[in-house]
Amino acid sequence: MSHGIYKYPLYDVREIVNLRDMIQQSEKLYGERNAYLLKDPIATRQVAPRSEEAKNLKIDRTRPYVGVTFKQFAADVRAFGTALKNSLVKENSRVAILAETRYEWYVSYLAVVNGLAIVVPLDKEQPANEMINLINSAEADILLFSNHKKKIVDEIRDEIPGVEHYLNFDLPGEDESDLYFWDLLQEGERHRKEGDLTYDTLPIDAEAMQILLFTSGTTARPKAVMLSHKNVCKNLMGMCSMLYIDEYDVFLSVLPLHHTYECTCGYLCQLYRGSCVAVSEGLRYILQNVQEAKPSIILLVPLMMEAFHRGIMRKVKADPKMLKKFNFGLKLTKALRKVGIDLRKKIFSAVHENFGGNLRLLIAGGASIDEKLLENMQDLGIHCVQGYGLTECAPILALNRGKHYNNKAAGLALPGVDVKIHEPDENGIGEIIGRGDNVMIGYYNNEEATREAIDEDGYYHTGDLGYLDEQSFVIVTGRKKNKIVTKNGKNIFPEEIEFLLQQQPLIAEVVVSGVEAKDGDVMIQAEIFPDREAIDEDPELKGLPLTDERVKDKIDEQVREVNRKLVTYKAVRSVVLRDQEFEKTTARKIKRH
Repeated sequence: MSHGIYKYPLYDVREIVNLRDMIQQSEKLYGERNAYLLKDPIATRQVAPRSEEAKNLKIDRTRPYVGVTFKQFAADVRAFGTALKNSLVKENSRVAILAETRYEWYVSYLAVVNGLAIVVPLDKEQPANEMINLINSAEADILLFSNHKKKIVDEIRDEIPGVEHYLNFDLPGEDESDLYFWDLLQEGERHRKEGDLTYDTLPIDAEAMQILLFTSGTTARPKAVMLSHKNVCKNLMGMCSMLYIDEYDVFLSVLPLHHTYECTCGYLCQLYRGSCVAVSEGLRYILQNVQEAKPSIILLVPLMMEAFHRGIMRKVKADPKMLKKFNFGLKLTKALRKVGIDLRKKIFSAVHENFGGNLRLLIAGGASIDEKLLENMQDLGIHCVQGYGLTECAPILALNRGKHYNNKAAGLALPGVDVKIHEPDENGIGEIIGRGDNVMIGYYNNEEATREAIDEDGYYHTGDLGYLDEQSFVIVTGRKKNKIVTKNGKNIFPEEIEFLLQQQPLIAEVVVSGVEAKDGDVMIQAEIFPDREAIDEDPELKGLPLTDERVKDKIDEQVREVNRKLVTYKAVRSVVLRDQEFEKTTARKIKRH
């Protein structure tokens, strides 16, 4: 693809041929810099793994972040890889990882993937029956897990006969036969001191399957995406040539690590660019961790950005004087920016201090996001961009840039990636398809699904609908499988209606679908989870159940407001209220069906 679509020059990035090459280069370039900020005394070597102190470790939120350097991390990867190679891994081993984001996860993934075995990151939120299905489908023979997942692991052991070795990231009890991560790592260190460096030169075929990622677990035959070093490396080089990230950046990691969005963009990217990752202690501690780690970049999903913005506005609106000052500040900074003066960080310093004082960029992915929300955050001096990707594309296909961006769009195609619209309709809307070195090898043991997904010309069919604007920005309009077709052939994208409904103050979450009307045609129905806080701010509704008729009357008014902006056949004709939020995936996407 020509670089003509890039209005600004691409950033220089160094060539990497595989992930081992990447970490070796980074160790030389950034050796003494911190790769991680952790609150774990064992991982940061403040406490010996089997000491009495380690056995009595308790969660302590007041514990400060401590750094682990690139040099230490690379040494740990090699030591753990050496031990796995010498005692556990066989020729065709598959190593599954089932744990929360933590240092041992980071070390294990890279130790396994660098020529040793196939790594299988698992979604830690999956129920037991699905976990059995995934582990057996992947043919995993080694399972790495943490005490957080010990209960589920104990429950399923008899159902996963292929697993020969269980390895705990936490110290197993004295009556347990499971191996301990830190014992193995120290064993690897001993082997290496004795001169065994064979792990370092294991052959790596950059185009072979080395990563197995599940996109669904509910069917008898779950889809497992096969990725290679080349897929991931091309993605890293492409995205870092579009968005500037360097060794002075600190990321706060808040998303699940098994997800390829966080794994590529929130873990491997930082190792590549020399950035530091501070591991968040969980969603409810984000603001505390932000104050402590003072990140410059956070990778998140739209729901989290909405929560950030809501938190800012709640504080501002609580004091009428502050609100007046805030609105004046917005007008002033917008006017000054037109003449090249940017005082956003100064005028909205209280907002910036709330996020640790260094936040320069929020990167949103995983679902579409309201352009107004992006703009509102940008007006406060926090740049926000969204990207677009899928597990099958390792994951990024398109990305907005620091200077050249379109808040309505998912982004511009990555360098070396060709994005086209397949079979566009009269409005230019069709299926988004992409071809490039980032596209998966295929689905594991499922040639039929692979043939359906990747056409003869090598284009991956995303299942998303959209169009390219005149500047080649990718605009996503909805999912192909969610498309509603009326009797007279009109296409309706529920995401478009959901997007408008979610701008209404009383609506927290919504799913739009087509249901059969009395005349046999399709009628648009909106299932809505009302916003509890907004309901309670209305004196007439305060304290009422979310499904109360008086709440419904007010929400019906807001739905009619949205209908006025829609052509008649797209208008919502039925509203159903619910008192529970929708069930979501671990990537915080609503499960539609």
